[in-house]
Amino acid sequence: MNAMNIRLGTRRSALATTQAGMVADQLRELGHVVEMVEITTVGDTSSVSLSSIGGTGVFAAAIRQGLLAGEIDIAVHSLKDLPVAPEPGLVIAAIPVREDARDALVARDGLTLGELPVGSVVGTGSPRRMAQLAALGLGLSVIDIRGNVDTRLSLVHNGSCDAVLLARAGLSRLGRLDAVTESLDPLQMLPAAGQGALAIECRADHPELIEALIPLDDPDTRACVIAERALLATLEAGCTAPVGALAEVVEGESGTELFLRAFAGSPDGTVQLRRSAVGPLADPERLGRELAAVLLQEGAADIIASENIQPDASRPDRSLSERAL
Repeated sequence: MNAMNIRLGTRRSALATTQAGMVADQLRELGHVVEMVEITTVGDTSSVSLSSIGGTGVFAAAIRQGLLAGEIDIAVHSLKDLPVAPEPGLVIAAIPVREDARDALVARDGLTLGELPVGSVVGTGSPRRMAQLAALGLGLSVIDIRGNVDTRLSLVHNGSCDAVLLARAGLSRLGRLDAVTESLDPLQMLPAAGQGALAIECRADHPELIEALIPLDDPDTRACVIAERALLATLEAGCTAPVGALAEVVEGESGTELFLRAFAGSPDGTVQLRRSAVGPLADPERLGRELAAVLLQEGAADIIASENIQPDASRPDRSLSERAL
């Protein structure tokens, strides 16, 4: 294939530019010329909670507008930030090999989750993490936080929080795994659908560019995230819903299969559903829909409808944002 000149759009955060740089380097190795174009999104400039400004999809909206307007050629997203509904005119042309999808704990004094004393303050901006922490019954005080990785880590260092929860993949890409005191087993905390995976998006009417991106696509990762996102779509769960999902390629009795686990829970931890299913690797979307149907039969819709409940509702003033620091 002929070399192409590619304008790659990315948010300006350290993590976003690092992830975009990884993709740019892969494309350059294939002989393409890549120009990085930084774009500011609503999610980057707002200090309020994600749920109140429309969820993590706000990070993708401005970049997608740039794609559709022809200002950039491709965009690199954290896949968990992309709404599950397809964007007309755009296509996810490649999903590279997934980083470790687990959540990571960064706690004072090197503590693990089980070692945190009752009443310890744990910061996270994710209702999914809040619900699963509450379901564990550890007696922790969970507060809503915003900000980039360094801002969140500083909350532990300055004593504002005893611990914070972040995606392990982001810490890994930034070279900050030394801060992790525990990588949480999915049996304790299922990650967000698509967590740890990147999506490379471009316009659907650009077949040569789509072909150029194919070498970056990993079929196993694509199958896993399709199953996870199909589950979310069937549940009609937004980015801020207290829902977790993780699919893995496994060897079953009849060969290679897809193993999908899901969680839906109330923010206070009083209601939780954990279910799993196995299906053919060749039809991940059906597996996601079928497991979602099981969750819906058991009341998941009512849980998801309560997604806008504030964390630690008895102490609504206990919220930290990047601008408040």
